[in-house]
Amino acid sequence: MFPSDEDHLRAAIAEARAAEMEGEVPVGAVIVYNNEIITRGQNRVLRDHDPTAHAEIVALRQAGLHLSNYRLNDCTLYVTLEPCAMCAGAILHARITRLVYAADDPKAGACGSVLAVMNHPQLNHKVEVVSGLLAEECGPMLSNFFLERRGKKPLTPHLTKEENAGGKDDDKEVVSEG
Repeated sequence: MFPSDEDHLRAAIAEARAAEMEGEVPVGAVIVYNNEIITRGQNRVLRDHDPTAHAEIVALRQAGLHLSNYRLNDCTLYVTLEPCAMCAGAILHARITRLVYAADDPKAGACGSVLAVMNHPQLNHKVEVVSGLLAEECGPMLSNFFLERRGKKPLTPHLTKEENAGGKDDDKEVVSEG
């Protein structure tokens, strides 16, 4: 873990919460270059009527414009949920150097949970992947979103690191978009 990984992932969590306020699945992302956040993304599928407008894709598109290059070498992508196959493919094509994500996605994750698109042995680009950072905060946020959407009672309120200091909720299932 790099010293600022948690801070950058907290910025992605803020994007996820903003997406949730707009009725979107609460997934957020930021891209960091030279230890500075250069772009932010949040799910915009419903608002943009675009099935590709996942938080990662939104952030990748903006980063390409920001750097005037579709290759995002030396960039780190922070995201609150394990990327799906579409996003994992885009991350590889963009040549992202590091991926840091919080919660595993047991229904659509493509970094090992369901599929292993990221760092497949036959692909030529490898991404350093760090998973599980702040998962105890992001997992319940996603699970509760889908429970509330289905008219069910949330498992727990959205917990911050400080509020959750007394114990972990590692056994909570993340309910994905799929």
